Amino acid sequence: MKKILILILSMALMLSFAFCGCTPTPTDVIRLSEVTHSIFYAPQYLALALGYFDDFGIEIELTNAGGADNVMTSLISGEADIGLMGCEQAIYVHNQGMQNAPVVIGQLTKRDGSFLVARTPIDNFDWQNLENSEILMGRRGGMPAMILQYILNNCGYVNGENITMNYDIQFNMLAPAFTGGTADFVPLFEPTASQLVMEGKGYIVAPIGQMSGEIPYTVYYVTHDYLENNPERVENFLRAVQKGCDYLFAHDNQHLAELLLPYFDGTTKELIQSALANYKACDVWMRNPVMLQSTFERLQDLMENAGELTERVNFYDVVDNSIANKLI
Repeated sequence: MKKILILILSMALMLSFAFCGCTPTPTDVIRLSEVTHSIFYAPQYLALALGYFDDFGIEIELTNAGGADNVMTSLISGEADIGLMGCEQAIYVHNQGMQNAPVVIGQLTKRDGSFLVARTPIDNFDWQNLENSEILMGRRGGMPAMILQYILNNCGYVNGENITMNYDIQFNMLAPAFTGGTADFVPLFEPTASQLVMEGKGYIVAPIGQMSGEIPYTVYYVTHDYLENNPERVENFLRAVQKGCDYLFAHDNQHLAELLLPYFDGTTKELIQSALANYKACDVWMRNPVMLQSTFERLQDLMENAGELTERVNFYDVVDNSIANKLI
């Protein structure tokens, strides 16, 4: 009887462990603040959809901050653990002499993800078509505005002389302002750009990223303290995102759209497929998260052109590739 009782208790104990193992509970919560919510960040949402963060024992609390300045503020104040935003913010806070300033740990996108949308269709668009027109630029000093200004200046346009660069509208309000009748052209991310096309309210005429070239457009940040205290957690986070990137490159847009659909309420699967096709054609995503110094210097060229750079910054003062290098 003793042997039978021991056997029954052993089996019960094994079953309890088995059932507990069916639903692993994440041990690490990461508060992730993103600059905006866009299919431009598809690898991140795929990592969520496919459970890659769960595989590494991470629970993601995702917040849309609605602007890079807001993401940086949330990191500095301790309200977020990891931030996704433009690399220009690292340069701004470094030149302000901030202590324990957030550092870049990995790069997600390598060129501008917005598309120039016109109010009327333009066949065989050329950037010379913009003369004497008005363009919504977004927030002055923000990455989208600086890149667009760089392109326009290189095409011979001078604000107030042969073109009007409108910086009065925040980036997340550009689409409503444009559909409301403001300006002739507007830069928009996906799926908003394709949404306007489908509604007959705008026409995509050019991918801005192909004109700007490769730059560290969207990157992940943590503070020095967070990186020092949580190196394994940061590494697992980047590994999960990298798995999302690998999955994106390996699968067709129809399948990817089905996975992404729950993350974009009110957006159709067809719209997501169109957005993915546009982004893949522009080659916007990184194959690995390691930032290159050459693209960082090009970013500073753009910032100097926009009059937003007081002093050039040393690459190694704001970028830490130590963890990203492990993923190669």
